[in-house]
Amino acid sequence: MRNESTAILLRIFIGESDKHKGKPLYMYIVEMLKSEGIAGATVFRGITGFGKNSYIHTTSILRLSTDLPILIEVADTEENIARIRPKLDEVINQGLITEEKIKVVFYDGNVKK
Repeated sequence: MRNESTAILLRIFIGESDKHKGKPLYMYIVEMLKSEGIAGATVFRGITGFGKNSYIHTTSILRLSTDLPILIEVADTEENIARIRPKLDEVINQGLITEEKIKVVFYDGNVKK
């Protein structure tokens, strides 16, 4: 069965070495999102990137970085995203968040044809 709806895609850009309460920030955020009932989140680890300070972080052997780029993607309803934004403000000290409206196409494979 196929369902379509609109949602908000939140992209959270942080660094791999960022921490909150001694835990990697990306893990803290994912656990917080889960506990808040958010539909889902995925964490991506970049192989190369740079941010505000223009320092290139890379997996290259010649310039091996311990602070690779991390991207967390979250898609949920506008109401749920608005509800968790203040919680993200409390834990992100340095980074970037983007937000955009998206169309979600959901396939439920449990329905027999």
